[in-house]
Amino acid sequence: MTQDVIALTPQMPDTRTLLAGLHAGGPDLLVNRAGDGSVAQLCTAAGQALVSLETPRYLQVPGEVARLLGPDVHAESPVWWTEARATSAVAGAGRLAGSVAGRVAAVHGGDVWPREAGHTDVVADLADVVTEATPMGVDLLTDEAAVVMQGRPVIAATTWLTDVVRNAARTGRELNLVTPPGTRLTFPTRTLLDGLPSRWVVSDPVCGYYDGLSGTVLQWNGERFAPAVGNGPRIADAFRPRPGTEGERQLLLSIRTVHPADEHLVLGGALEQAWRTFTGAPPAGWSTAEPVGVPWSPRQLTDLARTRAQQSLPAWVVAVGAPDHPAIATVRTVRTHLGVEEHITLALGLRADQDAPVDALTELAESLAARHRLATMISQLRTARADLTTPAHHEPPPVPLSFTLGSDAVADLAADRAAFAPLRLGPAGRPALHYALGDGTDPTAWQRLRQINDHVTAGTSKG
Repeated sequence: MTQDVIALTPQMPDTRTLLAGLHAGGPDLLVNRAGDGSVAQLCTAAGQALVSLETPRYLQVPGEVARLLGPDVHAESPVWWTEARATSAVAGAGRLAGSVAGRVAAVHGGDVWPREAGHTDVVADLADVVTEATPMGVDLLTDEAAVVMQGRPVIAATTWLTDVVRNAARTGRELNLVTPPGTRLTFPTRTLLDGLPSRWVVSDPVCGYYDGLSGTVLQWNGERFAPAVGNGPRIADAFRPRPGTEGERQLLLSIRTVHPADEHLVLGGALEQAWRTFTGAPPAGWSTAEPVGVPWSPRQLTDLARTRAQQSLPAWVVAVGAPDHPAIATVRTVRTHLGVEEHITLALGLRADQDAPVDALTELAESLAARHRLATMISQLRTARADLTTPAHHEPPPVPLSFTLGSDAVADLAADRAAFAPLRLGPAGRPALHYALGDGTDPTAWQRLRQINDHVTAGTSKG
């Protein structure tokens, strides 16, 4: 299992400090560059990476360290986050990563996570180790799967994990993310895995392995983890619902906007409007991966999307809120024949003593339709953890609350667009349509949503 050790320091680790860390394995290890120069690797004489040291990240967003490493880790923002990742193929590599991070923290008076992993000893005798080479961040590579083993309590969509996901998709492999049973996924990690051939594999002392999202009992077939065959149970007993978060819920929004592609375009307005509607403030920060370290800036977000579009690539980013208002979102921006599309997935955590802000959905829909070129918005409510992480056990599926169709899409509908009695928002001659589907407790709302979708699809094709 890959071991990650993180140095948290109040000052930026300079080149001399990083070099001191890279000498933790003695003079015989090689130093290579990877990740377009953003990663330094300590390697054996044969070139196999033992430890990868990422470029330090400056976290200016409050609460990020506690969100990803736990409330017991005390590191006030701003803080520098320097991550050392050891391969699982060599037993001593984990101790080497601990020495690299420990030396960085020792110079700057910082801390190491996990605390027991940090030290400053030289870890020798690794230069001549011979192992099978695998891509950075991958523990096992087969023709069908890239297997990543992680022991963190919370698996975030870090730079290296997003790179592994892209490379697996590019080579036609399934990503198998293997974790202990107590591990949780951040919302961006769950979102990242949703649209790809992937499987969250949870180790279990009873059945061996099971799927952390479906509970399906799994087995290794020599190439990848697949549903177990035989007469045993199909669903792991460990997947049954757990007590401890009764009454907590999540409000989920899926928002799609379409903008003309011109030099005056500024992205992020729809996401900021949604954030302000429900929390009273804009997002606290954004980044292309977790942890999120940069203060919220629609202009910088737009510059990134424009640069990626010039390379014919989409932009994928994460946004987070203030710690006292749990909220997190992913935004995928892509250039299509329609213009510049934003695909926003926003989650807000609700404690047991908080009411779901259902009434605010109409206000948000009207604002997005009038000022942010809304195409569609679907809102859902689910019983789930208010901290917005996903555990490896059953949680009820979400239930739709509302569906909104933007004015451009409404204009393309046939004349019978008033079916299902929607609320008209905006100008009478060019309205948006807002469909209330329920209060988030009635599963039949899914049937109503499907009927509306069928009606809209048929109406658009007729128009």
